[in-house]
Amino acid sequence: MPTLKPVTLTVLQVIPALDAGGAERTAVDVARAVVKAGGKAWIATKGGRLAAEAEKGGAKIVTGDFDTKHPMAILRNAETLADLIRTERIAIIHARSRAPAWSAYFAAQRTGAKYVATYHGIYNAKNPIKRWYNSIMAKGDAVIANSQFTADHVVAQHKVDAKKLHVIPRGIDVKGFTPANVTQDRIDAIRKQWNLTPGKPVIVMPGRLTRWKGQLVFIEALARLPDRTFEAVMVGDAQERDAYVDELHASLKRLNLTDAVRIPGHCSDMPAALMAADVIVAPSIEPEAFGRVAVEAQAMGRPIVASRLGAQTETVADGITGFLFPPGDAEALAQGITRALALSPDQRKAMAKKARDRVLASYSVQAMCEATLKVYRDILKAPRENP
Repeated sequence: MPTLKPVTLTVLQVIPALDAGGAERTAVDVARAVVKAGGKAWIATKGGRLAAEAEKGGAKIVTGDFDTKHPMAILRNAETLADLIRTERIAIIHARSRAPAWSAYFAAQRTGAKYVATYHGIYNAKNPIKRWYNSIMAKGDAVIANSQFTADHVVAQHKVDAKKLHVIPRGIDVKGFTPANVTQDRIDAIRKQWNLTPGKPVIVMPGRLTRWKGQLVFIEALARLPDRTFEAVMVGDAQERDAYVDELHASLKRLNLTDAVRIPGHCSDMPAALMAADVIVAPSIEPEAFGRVAVEAQAMGRPIVASRLGAQTETVADGITGFLFPPGDAEALAQGITRALALSPDQRKAMAKKARDRVLASYSVQAMCEATLKVYRDILKAPRENP
């Protein structure tokens, strides 16, 4: 079937769920940008807390079992997507995760729509079957990588043609993540919610409660701090990892940190949460494909202590906009936290300015969306190649 030629930019994104996470946030931002540019946007997903925001921005939500990995369900989803493409004359289908990417790819082949995939993470490929499964993310008319680190991984794993590969760093809402735009009432509400004690230094680790994010390393680092007057918060969604949460609590008890550390779950006001902190920590023990926490912390002018690993080596200028430490090294992390807490007001102010300037120059939602829309427009002009 020939490629469809709609009169406006029409884009269908496919993602398992619209809960917390960088890929989900990016899908909502790009959908809004498509609509703002005069186009039409759909998101196929099982739903989630960001679905209402996506609809408010003009996107249409198509709900279904798009998080499934069952082969027959993937094929059924492909037909559902193909029907939608034909009915709505959708020009581009954009996959943001592997399982729904197979459905998106098959739907594109059946309808002539252009297929785009974004590599949001570094997928493990310990055997040929897993590598083949991951390869669906590299079959697009365009392949987007959210950092140079991710792009290098894609080339190494899948030998993607450089003409199809685009590095588009994830963007953050620089208006929302502006210190002056966060009221004291919002900060006070977070401090009250977390039951923080006035006058004590606050160390915050944002991120999903999952082992590779490094919560256990963070706990070990806290136990090594020379001054125990701090309070710490590990804020993030456990996503039903109850056994891991139990392990975190056991570690806190073993190190006599239970009273000093909070695990409050998901936070819906991260700008205020970051403003409530004196230091932000991102201690991942596996490479971050992008590392949104480090960028958001810098946007808010908060000292960031992050693993020297993955894309965080791109987003954090060590000693200039934050501090990097060897991944998994609790003692080095403790030293980094101590160094950040010891910054004078003038040093904090200087670091905050350099950090925010860096974010504004490279990591805004506007820049990300403009680059993504350019990819869409460029592939619509290009002839379709055989897979």
